[in-house]
Amino acid sequence: MASEISNEFCAILDFGSQYSQLIARRVRENRVYCEILPCSITARELQEKGVRGVILSGGPCGVYDENAPQLDPEILGMDLPVLGICYGMQVACQSTGGAVTPSTEREYGDTTLLIDQSDNPIFYGCDEKLQVWMSHGDRVNEIPDNFCAIAHTENTPLAAVFDPTSKFWGLQFHPEVTHTQDDGKILNNFLYRICRFTGDWEIQDYVTRSVDEIRETVGNNRVVCALSGGVDSSVVALLIHKAIGDRLTCFFIDNGVLREGEAKQVCDIFQNQFQLDFRFIDATDRFLERLAGVIEPEEKRKAIGYQFIDEFREAAKQFTDAKFLAQGTLYPDVIESVSPFEGPSATIKSHHNVGGLPEDLGFELIEPLRFLFKDEARLIGKELGLPDEIVQRQPFPGPGLGIRIVGEVTRERLATLRAADQIVRKELQEWSRFRDIWQGFAVLLPVRSVGVQGDQRTYDCTAAIRIVESTDGMTANWMLPPQEILARISNRICNEVQGINRVVLDISSKPPSTIEWE
Repeated sequence: MASEISNEFCAILDFGSQYSQLIARRVRENRVYCEILPCSITARELQEKGVRGVILSGGPCGVYDENAPQLDPEILGMDLPVLGICYGMQVACQSTGGAVTPSTEREYGDTTLLIDQSDNPIFYGCDEKLQVWMSHGDRVNEIPDNFCAIAHTENTPLAAVFDPTSKFWGLQFHPEVTHTQDDGKILNNFLYRICRFTGDWEIQDYVTRSVDEIRETVGNNRVVCALSGGVDSSVVALLIHKAIGDRLTCFFIDNGVLREGEAKQVCDIFQNQFQLDFRFIDATDRFLERLAGVIEPEEKRKAIGYQFIDEFREAAKQFTDAKFLAQGTLYPDVIESVSPFEGPSATIKSHHNVGGLPEDLGFELIEPLRFLFKDEARLIGKELGLPDEIVQRQPFPGPGLGIRIVGEVTRERLATLRAADQIVRKELQEWSRFRDIWQGFAVLLPVRSVGVQGDQRTYDCTAAIRIVESTDGMTANWMLPPQEILARISNRICNEVQGINRVVLDISSKPPSTIEWE
């Protein structure tokens, strides 16, 4: 896949770090194509992929732990530059004869790095004293032959190492996070000065290659597309339509857990503005019947995912050539839903279009955006001529309001949340920073409290307001609108929405929280 997407390819081997996806973001920002691959990959497999550079991620284990992920030592003999970050540095040093031990002085957070070899290309343009982000309990205390120390901190003598023979650089700190105050120079140096990437990866190249790949994969068969009206599925629909024309049929399924007015808006756009085979299916009753009595979040996601497939199977029966199902799966969906490519990362939650599909799917999947982040999908949307109301639309999860209702999903609770959510979205449009909002929405909690409304005692539900900013959904910071906007949201919900008498504000960032509550 990678060699078909780009002539330049950087591999990121995942040892379980939640920062792996952030490394990928930083590499892509340098206009170098990359993918996250399992740490179990061999040197031969990397050579077959045509990689030009390798980055070893951090990880939660100690290299001496039982069943700790290991590195194929032949990767360090490939005559390719390799950068090891935190655990990646430790496992590389251990596999070549070094020693790693628990540190007596653990380092977490901001630390001053003292660069001993400022002429080393990895540190080109960096100050000799650099604030970096540490997060480790172990450290390398003995390096292999041919290795040398190139930087240290007060508590870590071997904070950065270099082996000219194997072209290996090891960093005990994390250059991918913004807390490391190098203005991105370290990763840029590795990619450009060391790996000699030209940085010619363009989103337009991805479009051209994806269209060619879709044509080759589909052949003379038909593709049915799960079109929700969001940027991801809309981009997928236009990409596939560009490739195979009228052998694409798009189904918009009203699953009963959409926002107020959403079904009508999507139908108006795709029936009037684009020449697609667009079909509307109202499956509200069937979805809500399947969700009846389901409380556990993962079961909700899977119930919705399974029902989607049932709907598509039934709808596609009219086409004898319907072999493929297209979805707007993004890279963060893949990373969060499964341990990446059989790597050791923890599963955070299943997405309806990744971990929520049955094994007996009945279709082959086509996911053209599977290796892209949200902002990259938006760029493709603009390239394909999608209107701003779709390209700039806030992400909305496939399970919809079903995972913004904590507890059982019922018609009554959906009506309550829709009304509250519409108020939140409407009032946030009055904020000067509205364009900076990644997602802003209401969550209905199964928490009742005493209130006073119209001189009457009430015992009703609570709504939580979630407002975050992000670039790709992998990390997010909570946002605080002006008090007058929050006041209007609270007053309107409590006064206009029957069944809610209390509004609270979610001020959790991601991590440690996820953006959605379920």
